[in-house]
Amino acid sequence: MTELVEHGKLFVGGELTDPLGEDVIEVISPHTEEVIGRVPHASTADVDRAVGVARRAFDEGPWPRMSLDERIEVVSRIKDGIAARHDEIARVISGQNGSPYSWSVLAQALGAVMVWDSAITVARNFTYEERRDGVLGRILVRREPVGVVAAVVPWNVPQFVAAAKLAPALLTGCTAVLKPSPESPLDAYLLGEIAREAGLPEGVLSILPADREVSEYLVGHPGVDKVSFTGSVAAGKRVMEVAARNLTRVTLELGGKSAAVVLPDADVETAVAGIAPAAWMNNGQACVAQTRVLLPRSRYDEFADALAAAAGALVVGDPLDPATQVGPLVARRQQQRNLDYIRIGQEEGAKILTGGGRPAGLDRGWYVEPTLFGDVDNSMRIAREEIFGPVICLLPYDDESDAVKIANDSDYGLSGSVWTADVEHGIEIARQVRTGTYSVNTFSLDMLGPFGGYKNSGLGREFGPEGYGAYLEHKMIHLPADA
Repeated sequence: MTELVEHGKLFVGGELTDPLGEDVIEVISPHTEEVIGRVPHASTADVDRAVGVARRAFDEGPWPRMSLDERIEVVSRIKDGIAARHDEIARVISGQNGSPYSWSVLAQALGAVMVWDSAITVARNFTYEERRDGVLGRILVRREPVGVVAAVVPWNVPQFVAAAKLAPALLTGCTAVLKPSPESPLDAYLLGEIAREAGLPEGVLSILPADREVSEYLVGHPGVDKVSFTGSVAAGKRVMEVAARNLTRVTLELGGKSAAVVLPDADVETAVAGIAPAAWMNNGQACVAQTRVLLPRSRYDEFADALAAAAGALVVGDPLDPATQVGPLVARRQQQRNLDYIRIGQEEGAKILTGGGRPAGLDRGWYVEPTLFGDVDNSMRIAREEIFGPVICLLPYDDESDAVKIANDSDYGLSGSVWTADVEHGIEIARQVRTGTYSVNTFSLDMLGPFGGYKNSGLGREFGPEGYGAYLEHKMIHLPADA
């Protein structure tokens, strides 16, 4: 029996305070289906209060007026605090959303540390002011913090995404209201503790767990200067619509249906060893997951058999068991969504090569077997729509131009990979596929480069100087001739 974690207060402006509403969020274990936590559900009045303290902290407080070195010192302590408690954070996240513990340690917790650390590196090397020779004389170009940031994060990688938004926001001198998902609010309380212990000034950070209705109120709040959102395409469109009422700046990191392109000269063992973890990572609940695998017809059976064997060998079970490679999906609705897509795929004529239902012996918990569909056509719903679970499609192609065409024939453009014996040729393929992130003979996401998507996969970028700059406004100052 897991110990029940209960929080009765909200983290507002750096202090734990009584909520202004009475609603409560119950956190359900996707493994046991039991309540494992309770936290206050933030109300619109709580949003008003949090945005108000953030506004005052930005307009009048010390944080934006500190030197960069002083802000880096505080943010470095946040990073170090997360590193010191990474195992605790990983366990809390796995308990909430079903991420396998081994993956949570590396990607959920230590991955977040890498995001904070990379943002510090970018901050140190960023150009905040520069003088230019203009057409009419000398000018000074400044980059200044955008203001109050609403950071809305999903349940699949809560600390990683929170770091992607909060690290650049705080380092640039912004203040922030973090809105965790109702499925995964418990780790946010750990982050609040760490931020307070790091010495973040009053008002700079608030954390408000809430559902979609309150999130929409936050996004549309006139006191917010920028919204950074990660989630579904439908929700992203709504965020953009609501934010537009105030001309609030937005960054949107949305869904994906990424293609791993296996070229005819690829080594089977190498490609399968790289693709399998990139396809089924985090139980398939990753926007960058390689969910379409494009195989040459000339070697289709060989690669399909190897991928089916790899999928069938994945260890499914308790997310807190270090041996588990695939855990449960975050909620019953996600389990049903995946099972519905598996049924749809069969009705469309695709062939199940492995999986296709609930794992044997796991009648409790929101589990779905790692499932591999073969003989998938790119027009099928299972190839076009984001399933967000352990359901992967194999698509045969005729030649290289056909492979690129299929990879690009998607409403999404977030990630992708190519597997080949010729790295330079792989780079040529990468240049032709319209996605924001691409890998050659590997799968990676580097925090010093820009991350984001083409098409329905989003607007703007996170990470690197490109993502860092999204939290800054540009100002031009005209100088006298003798300056």
